[in-house]
Amino acid sequence: MSSENGAGVFPAGDDAANARTPAGAPHEPSAPDAAPQTGSIHRPMTTGLAKGPAAPGVAKVDPILIVDGVQRRFGGLAAVDVDHLEIPRGAITALIGPNGAGKTTLFNLLCGFDRPNSGTWSFNGKRLSGIPSFKVARMGQVRTFQLTKSLSLLTVLENMKLGATKQRGERFWSSLLPFLWRTQEREIEERARALLTRFKLDAKEKDFAASLSGGQRKLLEMARALMSDPTLVMLDEPMAGVNPALTQSLLTHILELKDLGMTVLFVEHDMHMVRHIADWVVVMAEGRVVAEGPPNVVMDDPAVVDAYLGAHQDIDLGVVTGRIDVVADTEAARAREVIEAEAEAEIAEEEQS
Repeated sequence: MSSENGAGVFPAGDDAANARTPAGAPHEPSAPDAAPQTGSIHRPMTTGLAKGPAAPGVAKVDPILIVDGVQRRFGGLAAVDVDHLEIPRGAITALIGPNGAGKTTLFNLLCGFDRPNSGTWSFNGKRLSGIPSFKVARMGQVRTFQLTKSLSLLTVLENMKLGATKQRGERFWSSLLPFLWRTQEREIEERARALLTRFKLDAKEKDFAASLSGGQRKLLEMARALMSDPTLVMLDEPMAGVNPALTQSLLTHILELKDLGMTVLFVEHDMHMVRHIADWVVVMAEGRVVAEGPPNVVMDDPAVVDAYLGAHQDIDLGVVTGRIDVVADTEAARAREVIEAEAEAEIAEEEQS
């Protein structure tokens, strides 16, 4: 699918939000839609994020991250070729696409772990081109990795403390004078323990990080990222390799980031997760942004479904946010019958030709 075709994927934009905005009135992000509660957690979707119809590069009402003309080539291969992309503030944005689409490479560029061949981008109005990753993190834009980067031979608590910024004890001369940093050290430990309790890792604080399961390491990395008080949290495949028993916990923590006023941008291949928690979806293929829009618009588009999601995802795995009803067994059986009938008809046509 080319970017030119992708531009025409969505004939209409954020319809619900646009319909509610009177002609001539300023386009403001609307209040979250009402949604049923799942357990004790209310999980609405944020709408009214875009200024116009959903399409690649559409302007957002309040973007936190703006990318212009960013290209990254490896020899003759264009791994990333993004003309224009804006990430909406205060929302959860999913970045999806097939393997090799350039999603992680784009993450690396935006966070300062790699340098583009051309292009610029800004975070909170500040240009980030050429700024190293540690300075980007100090500015409030942090990320996690698909393969967790916890320090195995440090304890869970020590890993957490590494995430805190502006530690006086990190400077050589200050480190020789404990009275300068002991109070701050106690405050950092208290904050780290509070986060570990929130992420249900408090019982593991004295264990080495190497002893944690894959899902627990994902939780640790997310908790450590919060030690720096970020504004934008970028998660690279947070569900990859996670035991299903921890999936609900991870989903809840991602949703809580938005509740706390943070912006979330995440890469994910689990389309059920994307549909449940994302407010906005960006689709990449061959390094380019080929589609953008609310999840229901993107995932209902036949071209995107066939190319990236796999056609006929008729059975939902469950309701996490309370927005989507589970498909009943009878409906699923009926859908399967329709799919089988279509397949048989296609085979019959091929045999006749």
